[in-house]
Amino acid sequence: MKKIRVAQIGTNYYSHGPFVWDTMKTLSDIYELVGYALPENERERLPQQVKHFDGYPEFTVEELLNDPSIDAIIVETDEIYLAKYALMAAKAGKHVHMEKPGGLRLEEFEELIATVKKNKTVFHTGYMYRYNPCVQELLAQIKAGELGEIFSVEAQMNCSHPKAVREWLHTFPSGMLFFLGCHLIDLIYSIQGQPQEILPLSCSTGLEDVTSKDFGMVVMKYPHGVSMAKTTDAQIGGFARRSLVVTGSKKTVEICPLEMYGEGELQFSTMTTYASGNWGDRGQTVQSEQFGRYDAMMEAFATYVRGEKENPYTYDYELALYKILLQCCEII
Repeated sequence: MKKIRVAQIGTNYYSHGPFVWDTMKTLSDIYELVGYALPENERERLPQQVKHFDGYPEFTVEELLNDPSIDAIIVETDEIYLAKYALMAAKAGKHVHMEKPGGLRLEEFEELIATVKKNKTVFHTGYMYRYNPCVQELLAQIKAGELGEIFSVEAQMNCSHPKAVREWLHTFPSGMLFFLGCHLIDLIYSIQGQPQEILPLSCSTGLEDVTSKDFGMVVMKYPHGVSMAKTTDAQIGGFARRSLVVTGSKKTVEICPLEMYGEGELQFSTMTTYASGNWGDRGQTVQSEQFGRYDAMMEAFATYVRGEKENPYTYDYELALYKILLQCCEII
């Protein structure tokens, strides 16, 4: 099987850039890593991240985009530049994997989607929870009707970061909700669809005199209930309490922790199902096998590039999700 020739544009300090590159290194039977480019002064700004590229050749962005032998481009710049470079790659006819969520300008994202649609190239985003084994199992159960009528989704993705990170959140109009809440909004939208009403509730904790919106929250109203996403950057124990709870008329399913450290670089998730209706029901709990956080995501991208599978997250889905995110963050 021919390997996919791939290159990466950019890296970042707080997101997945270096880890996606490292993941592709381990998937050497799938990917041939051509090299990388570091725009936006990244070599000087992010010296610790650049070390992940040791041993691979560095190019300019233009050299990568003009190389006809490169099948796909991985775009991992800072969030505010994502759509800019993804659009450049799309215009060059490349398949694109882009870090989530994709810049701050709706018109730029709309042009990106229009371009990949026109070219019929793969557009894939870095929402790794889509590929979490427990999330995949839960989505399959929902599709099969096993939960009955869904009337609530509660999603949390919390952290406890130092002051410097929380101050960096000023980069985004809604801080944490844009930065990490996008993962949760993706999960809610994939389960519940378009909300009737969006109620943004993000604010600042004010801890250590930080004024960014380090407490991200949004409530979405649906015909039969309310769903919510909450993501804070000042919650002690927050990582262990990352969770997804889906409540239906037949049963409730909770994934908590949504991710937890296992052996080495591996992770696992834990899923509990409540189906009896008894107040004292402690549910039935299963723990997933251990997995690499980005392995399934990048394996899936390869199947889409090869045409072996069709990306279930369509161009229209990605655009609608992005518009909802901007509404949640009060950007539009």
